[in-house]
Amino acid sequence: MRAAALSIHTAPWVVPVSRPPIADGGVAVSDGRIVAVDEASALTERFPGIAKTAHPGSALTPALVNAHTHLELSHLAGLTDEPYPGSFTAWISRLLEWRDRLGATGEAAETAAGRVLVEQYAGGVSAIGDIGNTRLGRALTARFPGTLLPFREYLGLAAWTVEKNLERLALEGDEALCTGHAPYSTHPRLLQQLKARAGRLGHPFPIHLAEPAAEQEMLGRGTGELVEFVRARGFWDGSFQPSASGDGGSVRYLDALGLLDERTLCVHVIHVDADEIRLLADRGVKVCLCPGSNRLLRTGRAPVAALVAAGILPALGTDSLASNPHLSLWREMQLLSEDHPGIDPATIFAMATRGGAEALGLGDRYGVLEPGRQADLLAVPLPPTAATAAAVHAHLVTAGDAAAPVRIPS
Repeated sequence: MRAAALSIHTAPWVVPVSRPPIADGGVAVSDGRIVAVDEASALTERFPGIAKTAHPGSALTPALVNAHTHLELSHLAGLTDEPYPGSFTAWISRLLEWRDRLGATGEAAETAAGRVLVEQYAGGVSAIGDIGNTRLGRALTARFPGTLLPFREYLGLAAWTVEKNLERLALEGDEALCTGHAPYSTHPRLLQQLKARAGRLGHPFPIHLAEPAAEQEMLGRGTGELVEFVRARGFWDGSFQPSASGDGGSVRYLDALGLLDERTLCVHVIHVDADEIRLLADRGVKVCLCPGSNRLLRTGRAPVAALVAAGILPALGTDSLASNPHLSLWREMQLLSEDHPGIDPATIFAMATRGGAEALGLGDRYGVLEPGRQADLLAVPLPPTAATAAAVHAHLVTAGDAAAPVRIPS
């Protein structure tokens, strides 16, 4: 090890995430990678003569991972200022009206999305899973200092849309990340083709699942609010077949299509039962929660305790400025803690770091402080009361936007 290439950062607390916090700890870094994580005294003994950079009054943590957002909707932020329209489909209709009026692409959309990226990075986020209908996300990847995964989502529930979408999909280069929007908006055959492509290329397959309660009625009986919405949009041609069981379980519906495996990322996952949670765990499916968006859209609360008890570590996502006025993972942790006070803060912080990294297939680079991972460190100021490991985790999860993380150059 060349001594000149090595640096050591120390702090009152180091939070590796993969193991308990280390009091008076340190992280040794070389050429942008973590070399060792241990007590500061042990690092001094292991690497004699290496100067240390101290971060007093702080905890060293991994950078955060925002596993679900929609950058291309950033210019529709004013939508959250309007009163809730009364239903999920009424909100979608309003969203589409705003997008038709302001445009789906263009300078305003790109500027707003770029501003969100700057704010995300400044807030400690180093990896983002972005979902969009346009190529805006892909165009922004070079502008983000971290890792931005731009997924192009496909929609179209009517049978006549399938071949057209498959023709579009065939023109996508292998570098393009493609996925489906939701079971209520994307034809099952198209979902299967999208999943098969994602499997061939080895990338994650994010999909909105069990977000509105009306999804169950649609999938189970072919009736309800979502059906009327799709019919009004001209995409209900009678070809959609409800699930054979008739119970409307969104997870069972995707499983019957062969879409559930360790690379599938189900987003929201609010209206699921105990059997479906076991099925998600058995298939190794990743889950992403978006508590801020769920609050604003009044879609409900995910069964977080049951997911964790089943062995699932969810990721966290902010969703978009069209459904969440504050795109901050610190706030998402805070809201989840408020909604589910029985969840251990250490688990919640792991959701915003390791959970997101694993959900996006980036677990070998982000999410924990361990040798070999990228040296993407945050120094988060701590209050004097954070004198135990439990108190440190509690602060990280409840500080919200007051967390004020400082990035440590690698």
